[in-house]
Amino acid sequence: MSEFKLPDVGEGLTEAEIVAWKVKVGDVVAINDIIVEIETAKSLVELPSPFAGTVLDLMVPEGETVPVGTPIISIGDASAAPAEAAPAAPATPAPTQAEMEIDLSNPRASGGGEGESLVGRNKAERGAVRRARRGAPTAGVAAGATAANAQAQGAFEPGPSPVVEGSDEPAVPATSAVPAGGRAQATALVPDAVTSPSEARALAKPPVRKLAKDLGIDLGTVTPSGPNGTVTRADVEAHAAGSGTTSSAPAAPATTSYDVPAGRRETREPIKGVRKMMAQAMVGSAFTAPHVTEWITVDVTRTMEFVDRLKARREFRDVKVSPLLVLSRAVMLAMKRTPEINSFWDEAAQEVVYKRYVNLGIAAATPRGLVVPNVKDAQDLSLLELAGALNQLTATAREGKTQPAEMSGGTFTITNVGVFGVDAGTPIINPGESAILCFGAVRKQPWVVSNGGEDELAIRQITTLALSFDHRHIDGEKGSRFLADVAGILEDPASALLF
Repeated sequence: MSEFKLPDVGEGLTEAEIVAWKVKVGDVVAINDIIVEIETAKSLVELPSPFAGTVLDLMVPEGETVPVGTPIISIGDASAAPAEAAPAAPATPAPTQAEMEIDLSNPRASGGGEGESLVGRNKAERGAVRRARRGAPTAGVAAGATAANAQAQGAFEPGPSPVVEGSDEPAVPATSAVPAGGRAQATALVPDAVTSPSEARALAKPPVRKLAKDLGIDLGTVTPSGPNGTVTRADVEAHAAGSGTTSSAPAAPATTSYDVPAGRRETREPIKGVRKMMAQAMVGSAFTAPHVTEWITVDVTRTMEFVDRLKARREFRDVKVSPLLVLSRAVMLAMKRTPEINSFWDEAAQEVVYKRYVNLGIAAATPRGLVVPNVKDAQDLSLLELAGALNQLTATAREGKTQPAEMSGGTFTITNVGVFGVDAGTPIINPGESAILCFGAVRKQPWVVSNGGEDELAIRQITTLALSFDHRHIDGEKGSRFLADVAGILEDPASALLF
């Protein structure tokens, strides 16, 4: 049997959510078959199987967030004989009062020279054994251990795998905590010993325990719906929302603030995945780089006419052409005169790093949050190649399939708020960059134009550009020159020949 552990699919990611399993127990998979879809702090990612065989167990339910390195699926030969349960330990007499005071976390605390612990035997005397599947009844429980000691022995906390090979000691079920005001009694643990959920330590993964702690919820009062009685994140969230109980059916997807169930005035939506990463990045940028934002209103009538001519060309018929394409090219041309725009302030090294390449980022709103994939080495692409790259980038982002590598290494970002009918904004610079350009809606408006030396009023297509830049190393003159150069190209695309 092989266990597949959750990998780090990005740059230093620490956890991910299991969004959807693409296989079920009993399915036969080959190497590189897609087995699960996860959501990291950056995007949705489909994971291929590194093993071939039969799916034996899906170890993490959908909707659960687990740390990197946690086993999530076991794959092996379904025809293999199941592991034998560990033999029941011989019954032992009730310990004396002195024995009750021994620290069970120390296997040699009892002394005596034989080096035997209260919960194990010497491996050489009894040979190799397999630890019994967690949750299975086990006789011969050492009485008096606290819940914390039982955890330290690997008895009650659900681990990554239901069967552990080559253990040196048999599994020890957890006992209840020592009652206040007295010592624990030397009683065997039987199913009837626990009469209420709060009397036993609930089964839950560390992230779920942290969520319950943050919400002030006793896990023992939450009805579990996960495998083997495990409390899931959805169980805790449902309990916090006021339901108090959950059914054995899969948890319903979290509702948004716009989809409030009848009779409930508010709901809560966990901050996780892409949205969590976006929030952290924006806070970090806003309070470390001094932002300055400048605006310019531009007559882009000639750009819109140029876009129409591109659409009519045969080579552009298979790609979407928009004013964003012309703006992207204008940005890269204007950077030649103001290279500070395509640099960043390295605080640790106390250096300004100038980039001789442009990884052009396009901010895209997705149901899971804002992502900024970028076109690598955009400065080397022809206008047609750039159009195709932008089409692919935005389509992948809308589907939620952008990979972490596609969002790393950006040097400059464009955010197109015009698609929402917004005129302008004050965008926040992406970490690792020095500037971001906001592209507003293109509207028909009355505009003063010069005709033969005389001014007259005409209906023109107008937009607003807003540039935010890092004022530590980009002063007002450089930011203004860059913005004016971009606006000049949009006003007259033929002026691009001058750069």
